[in-house]
Amino acid sequence: MIVDIPEGKDPIGYVWGEMVPGIGVAASGFSLAVYQHSTLGLREFEAARLRVAQINGCVFCLDWRTERDGTKVEEEFADAVTQWRTTDAFDERTRLAAEYAERYAADHHNLDDEFWARMKAHYSQTEIVELSMSIGSWLAFGRLNHVLGLDTACVLPGHA
Repeated sequence: MIVDIPEGKDPIGYVWGEMVPGIGVAASGFSLAVYQHSTLGLREFEAARLRVAQINGCVFCLDWRTERDGTKVEEEFADAVTQWRTTDAFDERTRLAAEYAERYAADHHNLDDEFWARMKAHYSQTEIVELSMSIGSWLAFGRLNHVLGLDTACVLPGHA
C-alpha cells in the first residue's frame, strides 16, 4: 500500500473519508450512485464494469459481481468480457458496452462516427450518458484504488 494506514483503521474509509473528506466523501457518493441508480441492464452494466476492471487491474473490481434482485452474471461472464469481440455469450448491447468501456479507458481519442452510429442504433442518448458516467467512475476510482494499493482492502459500503 502506498499510503500509511494507522493501526486499526479501514484503509478505504481512512483514505477516502479521513484523509480527503471534502473529496473522498463526494467521490464515494458518485461511485455508489452508479450502482444504486443505474437503469442499464445487468449484463451491459457488468460487461462495461468488468472491462474497465480488467484494464485497471483493480483486484477488488475484478472479483466483485454486481447483484440486482438476487441475480448476478454467470461465473464465465468475466472470460466472455475478455473475449468481447468474438464471444457468442453477448447480444449486441452487451458487446458494445464492453467495447465502449475498453475504448473509453484505453483509446478515447478514437471514438469515431462509425462507433457512435453503432452505439446510437442500440442505446438511447440517456443510456449513453449513463454508461459514460459509469465507465468514468469505474475508471477513476478503480484505478485510484489500484495505484494506491487499496484494491486489496476495498469493500463497497453496504456490501461487506
